[in-house]
Amino acid sequence: MTGWRRSVGQAAAVLLALLAATPAAQAHEVRPAYLELKETAPGQFSVLWRTPVLSGMRLPVALKLPDDARNVREPVVQELTDSLVERRWIDAGPAGLSGKRIEFPGLQLTITDVLARVERLDGTHSTELIRPPRPWLEIAAPRGTLATAGVYFAQGVEHILLGVDHLLFVLGLLLIVRTPWMLVKTITAFTVAHSITLAIATLGYAHVPAPPLNAAIALSILFLGPEIARAWRGETSFTIRHPWVVSFAFGLLHGFGFASGLAAIGLPQTDIPLALLMFNVGVEIGQLAFVAVILLLARAFKVLDVRWARPVELVPAYIVGSLGAFWTIQRLVLMAEGG
Repeated sequence: MTGWRRSVGQAAAVLLALLAATPAAQAHEVRPAYLELKETAPGQFSVLWRTPVLSGMRLPVALKLPDDARNVREPVVQELTDSLVERRWIDAGPAGLSGKRIEFPGLQLTITDVLARVERLDGTHSTELIRPPRPWLEIAAPRGTLATAGVYFAQGVEHILLGVDHLLFVLGLLLIVRTPWMLVKTITAFTVAHSITLAIATLGYAHVPAPPLNAAIALSILFLGPEIARAWRGETSFTIRHPWVVSFAFGLLHGFGFASGLAAIGLPQTDIPLALLMFNVGVEIGQLAFVAVILLLARAFKVLDVRWARPVELVPAYIVGSLGAFWTIQRLVLMAEGG
């Protein structure tokens, strides 16, 4: 095993231990809930409230409108495979919703967010991300394009950093590459590939159903497990010689996964170009931050000349392969059950 690969392997083992100890670590990122308020007449709004459903469980977050808002039509509830959608039509009085507070009971008990978009009668709009520590939205003046871009950027960063399956695939690639230059080529190929399919899927030119997509993403992680072990033993294969090719191929799959996270929010058409750009930038920044942490840890182990027993150095390979196998079986079972 090269010194480069040994140092990266040690860094990976430490990071995997930290991820295992983190309650928020999970195979799927937690998708945000989505609230859209569209003013249709002075003081009157159509309300779209979407809450994610994962493994048949609805996100335990409720929508509480101001007390003086009254329904002008009966609410309509639609159950989808991945979310529950509620549509309401309200009258908030002559002053509308300006200066009023909309609350999200239960949000403070989760690790997800609410993406809220408000469209006013004069054509102005604003987008805001509501987080668990502050589970309410105060309707104020439009925040502008820059603030909206920041919201989607933050969603991209969170998507990659909370999507442990995506991070585990990147980690597997790091454990295979032999040199820093090969690392640059491999990460660049992954970035280009998932950017292509993220754009294609978000713009509506292609769609992959979530169950087989999630199973295929898990399979990509399982695929890397034996390759990491081969690299550690000094053997070679097409993947070890050309990791950037495998990175590009599987990166196309992961791009559809990123797109599902963005599309699940329920984006208005007017926000899609900005959302696509900033979400992708956020994903890239989060991905590069993850790689940087691994490389800094690897550098520290190399400088300190840290050496572990050879069986311990194989732990990252077994963890990557085992989790990939577990998620693959789990998601195939969900497919078979129709979930």
